[in-house]
Amino acid sequence: MAPPVRAWIGLGANLGDARETLRAALRALAALPGCRLAGVSSLWRSAPVDAQGPDFLNAVAALDTTLSPLELLRALQAIELAHGRERPYRNAPRTLDLDLLLHGDTVQADPVLTLPHPRAHERAFVLAPLAELAPALHLPGHAASLAGLLQGMADQAIERLAGDWSRD
Repeated sequence: MAPPVRAWIGLGANLGDARETLRAALRALAALPGCRLAGVSSLWRSAPVDAQGPDFLNAVAALDTTLSPLELLRALQAIELAHGRERPYRNAPRTLDLDLLLHGDTVQADPVLTLPHPRAHERAFVLAPLAELAPALHLPGHAASLAGLLQGMADQAIERLAGDWSRD
């Protein structure tokens, strides 16, 4: 069996009880076969980007996994569906959004999956919680640090929420 790799998962929700849905998603991630939840960021509130609707709650989770990128993507999509995720149109409000941001050092671009996530470097709601967990991490294909990438996003409203949200 291959050794585990560190995957980074973006979590977001802006419909229903978003905080509880994100907690449930963390439990589901931790229960995935071949996966171990290695860390979770603070909870962040952000205004929708290229979308309408209420503010999002966002976080990033570190997951050590033996699943392949495609296997992990399918598992994330199954968790989304279990929490009522619908895709009526691009960037629609959602009960749960789980994005595979990084899977080890994997770089790929195909019709099913692009790694690193193709818009991660443009989203403060991804970069801020990711930088909180792994400040030295660099996104493949980007010379700037996470903090450096964040400096260019001062126009994206984001707020770190206090408290440990990830435990019941």
